[in-house]
Amino acid sequence: MSGLLEGKRILVTGVITDASIAFHVARVAQEQGATVVLTGFGRMSLVERIAKRLPQPAPVVELDVANTDQLDSLAARVGEHVDGLDGVLHSVGFAPASCLGGGFLDAPYEDVATAVQISAFSLKSLAVACLPLMNGGGSVVGMDFDARQTWPGYDWMGVAKAALESTSRYLARELGPMGIRVNLVAAGPLATMAARSIPGFEKFQQPWKERAPLGWDQNDVTPVARTVCALLSDWLPTTTGSMIMADGGFHAMGV
Repeated sequence: MSGLLEGKRILVTGVITDASIAFHVARVAQEQGATVVLTGFGRMSLVERIAKRLPQPAPVVELDVANTDQLDSLAARVGEHVDGLDGVLHSVGFAPASCLGGGFLDAPYEDVATAVQISAFSLKSLAVACLPLMNGGGSVVGMDFDARQTWPGYDWMGVAKAALESTSRYLARELGPMGIRVNLVAAGPLATMAARSIPGFEKFQQPWKERAPLGWDQNDVTPVARTVCALLSDWLPTTTGSMIMADGGFHAMGV
């Protein structure tokens, strides 16, 4: 029996360690039949080492989403490994230390601008960079953390995620006529390197376990990865501009 992503060509950004959401998306995508290409930033040797831990070692292309030259050349460099793309995962986010941990009133604009550029504007940048490889349509999926309310210590990253949510809707409008769907997956808190960099992250853990009706295991990334892969597949052909919740149902619970 063929997999959900049999024959699909998927670009996955944001792999840092084998605990990264992006790593597990790449793993599940390969298990479901996809050919996967990764992007890395900064510590390329580390990303290349992690890529070898996938079921099938995946090629790694360097990408700084704030670097215009790298964005402009992305399609050509990815095209050295695949003849097109059917899906793209945006799993990129960054905020300077001043933007997290309770300094909401003090963070300088320059730092806030960096957070918004890397965490939100880059969804548009990445999608546009991949367009030459998506002639047959496809799916762009971004990783989100529900920004409809505030979270302890999340501060300007929460604002950046709200911008990401809005960006995804406008992208869905612009890319829909090209047959490209754009959606976000809002995951519950997971024990990734990115999460550990958020001051006060531990405050999320116990309430999530207590209130999520389906329960929540912060160490199990696979359910979220499967949700992403479902969106990357052909099985949600009329779903775009949406935020899919993969949080155990926490978002639907009151006090």
